[in-house]
Amino acid sequence: MLLAIDVGNTNTVLGLFAGEQLVRDYRVKTDARTTADEYRLTFGGLLRDDPDISGVALLSTVPAVLREMREMLERYYPDVPHVIIEPGARTGVPVLMDNPKEVGADRIANTLAAHTLYGGPAIVVDFGTSTNFDVVSEKGEFLGGALAPGVEISLDALVSRAAQLRKVEFVAPRNVIGKNTVEALQSGSLYGFAGQVDGIVARISAELGGTVTAVIATGGLAPFVIPESRTVTEHRPDLTLQGLRLVYAKNT
Repeated sequence: MLLAIDVGNTNTVLGLFAGEQLVRDYRVKTDARTTADEYRLTFGGLLRDDPDISGVALLSTVPAVLREMREMLERYYPDVPHVIIEPGARTGVPVLMDNPKEVGADRIANTLAAHTLYGGPAIVVDFGTSTNFDVVSEKGEFLGGALAPGVEISLDALVSRAAQLRKVEFVAPRNVIGKNTVEALQSGSLYGFAGQVDGIVARISAELGGTVTAVIATGGLAPFVIPESRTVTEHRPDLTLQGLRLVYAKNT
């Protein structure tokens, strides 16, 4: 089986592939202080029923974690082929940015997976620590995009700066017009982020000439926002893992 590891700023997602099929996935908290030995213990516990790991595909947006992950692979999986999405890895994704090295590995993986699954032009909306809008050309190029503060970061900032407010569960309120502080916060957050998605997608689509084959949502908080969005057409929680699988295939 192929083990795909997507290390984000908030969570780390593991996926096990049998061929092209994602058969199992796990989500754990990302902690930049975790050592290679601790990662081995965590992964060993999660994967104890799946010892047949034939390859590993890895990306990380956290440099400190990438260093420890690299050491873990070299120490505990020395005979298992592994591919890390970083400068020099073959991805098949031309990056049309002023400085291609600035682009996160997760955005490259999402671009490859989106174009492979849906063609282009396409837009990926990744609801993570930040909300990423990744624009994929008809040829599968990464054209650029937009970055916005993520849902949880925005709520935490609001609560920390407003003495009368407190953190609330991110769910749909009874009505858009909140009748209490909790509902008002839920309404502003949920419908505000849905409106942000629709507004940015509409502007990107206009710049692309109005022809977009798919708007794909991914990331942990995507299921909460998608029902309120008018522009998202697809939901692929495994998009980044699929991108890792595709990059591994190109490099082995």
